[in-house]
Amino acid sequence: MKRKSTKTDYSTKLITLNDIAAKLGVSTITVSKALRGHPDISKTTAELIKKTADELGYSPNFMARSLAARKSNTIGVVLPQIDHHFFSSVIDHIYNFALDHQYHAFLTVSHENAELQKKQIQSLLSMRVDGIIISVSQDTKDFEIFETAKKRRVPLVFMDRIPDLADCNTVAVDDKGASYKAIEHAINLGYRRIAHFAGHTNISIGRERMLGFHKAMKDNGLNVNPDWVIEGDFDEKSGYDSFMKLYREKNLPDFILAVTYPTAIGIYTAAQEVGLTIPDDIDLICFGNSEVQNFLSPPLSCVNQPTDQLASKSMNLLIDNINNIDNFKCKKIVIDTELILRGTCIKYNRS
Repeated sequence: MKRKSTKTDYSTKLITLNDIAAKLGVSTITVSKALRGHPDISKTTAELIKKTADELGYSPNFMARSLAARKSNTIGVVLPQIDHHFFSSVIDHIYNFALDHQYHAFLTVSHENAELQKKQIQSLLSMRVDGIIISVSQDTKDFEIFETAKKRRVPLVFMDRIPDLADCNTVAVDDKGASYKAIEHAINLGYRRIAHFAGHTNISIGRERMLGFHKAMKDNGLNVNPDWVIEGDFDEKSGYDSFMKLYREKNLPDFILAVTYPTAIGIYTAAQEVGLTIPDDIDLICFGNSEVQNFLSPPLSCVNQPTDQLASKSMNLLIDNINNIDNFKCKKIVIDTELILRGTCIKYNRS
């Protein structure tokens, strides 16, 4: 009769700390401490344990670790989209910051859908993340899920797009001041027939940028033409449709403040389609900076929103809240902006 082998086949099973300990003839506690870099374990032993863990294909069970330690060293990130430079740059900086501070970041994308956003937050809460950074979708009206997170003592930081909630952590640029700065610059160049292709004003960035536009126009003694203030989404289609509407009505302004970079791309597309030249026939500036804007014809000027600062300040605030959960007071952080002037919004082009 053939004797059964007692050798463990590690290729077909989920490797645990017990497996590593049995392989090396040490205790599970020793393995656990070595993998966490505990100073009790000698360098030689720690290196042997880490090498064996890699050879066996060990992966840490973060869920089990979070249950034991009541901290998972993971954070959730909920963004409305990532297919444009602003949010992709933000998440890149968040990932780098998280790694530098021994955190794992889990990204979810709501695609501007409030119901999907709610489900994603529920999933992150069930994963026992330590905290969540959120930039809310443009149709967010129900804030119940945010209150649920607060009741479960999971800190939240709202970044860029801020819901109308009391007592919450927020990190955003000075949208109102930046809009004012852009419009005043255009007025100083000589523009008077000025439009704003705006975002939804139920979202903070749409509302604040609209307020800055109106204030700059008023402070400089200019009337706002209501036909030239068009609320829409934050995408290319909105910019294109808004431009074509005014073009068909033979009611184009001389200058446009676009609420986002994608909205500005829609304006470029529409202007080219009808044979108008930027900036000679119509000029503009937008919110949001991207290297791609250097390759447009002409290169597009913008309000720069520093994505590195938005990410680092959001992460710092979240980690501070996580580490001081019992006596933390919510904070509101506002980041200044600057105009980056390229081939638009640099001279008055009307005779």
